[in-house]
Amino acid sequence: MAPSLKGPSTPKKPPLGTPSATPRIGALLVWIAIAVLGFLLLRGMFEDAGTRKVPYSVLKSAIATLPVQQVTLSEHEVRVQFSKPEPEGQLAPGAPEASAVWVANRVSNDPELVKLLEQRHITYGATSSSGLLGMLAIWVLPLLLIFAFWAYLFRRTSMSMGQGPPGVMSFGKTRARVYLEQHTGITFADVAGVDEAAEELKEIVEFLKTPEKFRRLGGRIPKGVLLVGPPGTGKTLLARAVAGEANVAFFSLSGSEFVEMFVGVGAARVRDLFQQAAAKAPCIVFIDELDAIGKTRNSGVVSGHDEREQTLNQLLAEMDGFDPRAGLIVMAATNRPEILDPALMRPGRFDRHVLVDRPDKRGREKILEIHARDVKLGSDVKLKEIAQHTPGFAGADLANVVNEAALLAGRAARDQVTMRDFNEAIERVTAGLEKKSRRINEKEKEIVAYHESGHALVGTLLPHSEPVHKISIIPRGLSALGYTKQLPLEDRYLMSAEELSDKIAALLGGRAAEEEMVGTISTGASSDLKQATEIARLMVCEYGMSDAVGPLALLDHQRSMFLQNHGMPAAETGLSQRTAQLIDQEVSRLVHEGLRRARSVVTFNRSYLEKLAARLLTIETIEGDEVRDLLRGAIVPPSIVPEPTPIDLDERRPPEA
Repeated sequence: MAPSLKGPSTPKKPPLGTPSATPRIGALLVWIAIAVLGFLLLRGMFEDAGTRKVPYSVLKSAIATLPVQQVTLSEHEVRVQFSKPEPEGQLAPGAPEASAVWVANRVSNDPELVKLLEQRHITYGATSSSGLLGMLAIWVLPLLLIFAFWAYLFRRTSMSMGQGPPGVMSFGKTRARVYLEQHTGITFADVAGVDEAAEELKEIVEFLKTPEKFRRLGGRIPKGVLLVGPPGTGKTLLARAVAGEANVAFFSLSGSEFVEMFVGVGAARVRDLFQQAAAKAPCIVFIDELDAIGKTRNSGVVSGHDEREQTLNQLLAEMDGFDPRAGLIVMAATNRPEILDPALMRPGRFDRHVLVDRPDKRGREKILEIHARDVKLGSDVKLKEIAQHTPGFAGADLANVVNEAALLAGRAARDQVTMRDFNEAIERVTAGLEKKSRRINEKEKEIVAYHESGHALVGTLLPHSEPVHKISIIPRGLSALGYTKQLPLEDRYLMSAEELSDKIAALLGGRAAEEEMVGTISTGASSDLKQATEIARLMVCEYGMSDAVGPLALLDHQRSMFLQNHGMPAAETGLSQRTAQLIDQEVSRLVHEGLRRARSVVTFNRSYLEKLAARLLTIETIEGDEVRDLLRGAIVPPSIVPEPTPIDLDERRPPEA
């Protein structure tokens, strides 16, 4: 039976992120401001009651001829209050009524008005009041701003106390989002392709559901579980599945949410997170992208990331401090385990390290079945064949393929998703969007055809190269004018030196074909050269496949094992000038050797290259089976094999799905 989520004496708090009503004190301040503003508006209306707006000349003439009780002067206006008029008929038409007030805009620099008032012995005075607008600007608006600011602070402070999202006064509070089982809705039935990792995590579910089963034998529940693996393999999904299976509270947040510009905020948020988690125990705290706060601490005196280190220190202290019997388990995910602090990785903190790797062919098929459950598939769709054509794809990549295929079928107004849609979706994910609007001239199109045919020819004939699946001269992606797709016959986890050498030669087959058929070289081989050079450098510096350098590992040990550094050279550290020069010579030798072998294959089979390029110019895309049929009878040159004989291309055909 799963443990209850209710603590014995812990007061209930509403879940984080639930909006609350404005606090009473804020509402009171708002009503006070409204009352003051209404009073001033009514006062201004009553002050202007019984007044009459007249021109300045008329008002000045009235002062000279009519009985005046009082005159009030201000910077912008003249206000005159008249005495009780004489009997009817003695005043000119339009004379003011009893105690009437006339107002006129004052003409500046008029000394005659004051002289007139003194001659008639009229009482006058001055005022600095600028009217209702001036009063609003001077008094009401600043008060309203002050009241609004305090109401905002009180409201946000109240929310930070568990009644709403974190605010100005709550930057030390955690931003963790609490998920209960009914919100996650994820179980191990929704996870596929990572069977070993799922089996490892099923024990965590048992720890949370029946801890007595292990405690009676003296066992201790693991405090932390670290999920490591490439991006998109389902680490977060696995953590949510554990919470869903165990039916416990699930705290989820990213490592970057701990660190702010204020010093000490990250440590405060860690403390607050574990306090909330202890109140909800048994529960799971999941920290995504742990490397954001868990990097190895700086050993120098001055550190440029002191706030991050304080956050890490607090996390280490909290993981040491909580009682393992409380049923609180910390799970974290990262794709950079090599840069994490050793103190974070030791037993007692993250006791278990679970690898969530890319799935194999069988795992990819299961993942496709899960993502295709709600998709209307055509009768020709074979998920096993799709899994075979997507080596190296992670779960997120496969989900994207299924979604792209459904979108393509919807765009074509089909009732079902066909195999053609899936093939196009795979090409879109791997090679990019087809550029139908890009028009290239016939000369460039011919060069591209020879280039891709050279890749296909060398890749097909070399004995250790991967079979060609498809070649195309349709532009795709940002800059690709064509592409050659090679797929392994089965999932591979190791590669020999011969296979890497043939891979370099296949990459340079396009350049060799341009030299042979066009008589010059173009910029189309730039990406091929980068990949070939990187493979050669790895062979020399990391794999120890150079006799001149020997079995030495000369690359930086912190190079990521899960992230692909596309276009970035591998870092070399601690090398002498002589060793660095020797590495450059060996890399150059391997690349030149690959180019020599590619030239030999192209030159020896020139007629087959011409036939393949002509077919490619006609239909623009050739499948792997047709490529092998067109190259049937081609011979591997004697410079590569001792006895040049036609290669059996049927052995290079992928097995039926």
